[in-house]
Amino acid sequence: MKIIKLPINSLSINDIKVGDSILISGKIYTGRDAVLPKICELITNGIIDDYCFNLKGSAIFHTAVSSAGIGPTSSNKDEIEESIPILSSHGIKIHLGKGKISDATVASLNEFKSIYAVVAPVSAFLRSRIISQKLVAFKELGMEAMYELDVKDFPAVVAAAHGVSIYK
Repeated sequence: MKIIKLPINSLSINDIKVGDSILISGKIYTGRDAVLPKICELITNGIIDDYCFNLKGSAIFHTAVSSAGIGPTSSNKDEIEESIPILSSHGIKIHLGKGKISDATVASLNEFKSIYAVVAPVSAFLRSRIISQKLVAFKELGMEAMYELDVKDFPAVVAAAHGVSIYK
């Protein structure tokens, strides 16, 4: 089990391999198909710094936040998978979700020294790992808004790193 404290840098990412079990502590952000294109638009338009969050060295979890808990959504949805290279280029180091991602996405993760890890879909268990949560952007999207979660020992398994995927 590898312990990850966020924010994380590219040198630390080099020590993480496909198949590693990881426990993440620190602030992670949430985003699904509704919010991730909006975040990418902020990056593309150069106005991301106008918002009260910093993606550098962070993790983003492909999930919504509700009172029932949190659980991963499929990361290979177009809106999500297309966001991964842009978010990685802007500093996201760990993408959390579920399911196979394309070879092109695996290559983009490698290019930006980022990784993809899968999270078991166990909402109540994951909810117990959240210390606090704060709405940070796009309140109008309800549970699909962007949240900042402060987590402790958040479990995942690395599914893509350094140009290699467990799905091959």
